[in-house]
Amino acid sequence: MVKVGPSGVELSSGGSADLAIPISIQSGYHINANPATFDYLITTELTFDKSDGITFGKPVYPAAKKMKFQFAEQPLAVYEGNVQIKLPLQVAPNAAKGKRSLAAHLRVQACDEEKCFPPDTLQVASAIYLK
Repeated sequence: MVKVGPSGVELSSGGSADLAIPISIQSGYHINANPATFDYLITTELTFDKSDGITFGKPVYPAAKKMKFQFAEQPLAVYEGNVQIKLPLQVAPNAAKGKRSLAAHLRVQACDEEKCFPPDTLQVASAIYLK
């Protein structure tokens, strides 16, 4: 129902860039936005492991759609279709050059018009190329 596409970014030591994390949500399904409409809903959340010489900023989540569903009295903030999260990166001036794999994780809960499925944590395949 939800897939995370591969992503990558190339930057120089001492530079900064946004790493775009593409998310594809199957037609007929949605995931809760970040922030979610209510505290009890599972928020879409990107987390990442530390990487030497790279500082991560706060993820920038896409704008949510407000949609009305049978199971909720008021519209909910959701993502549908293809969206992306941007992760700001800052590389230290002395960071070692070369390719690095970024270990990131995307927690989502897919729902359809009537019900929500158990939450899942998807592994994000991302590469950072330091030149």
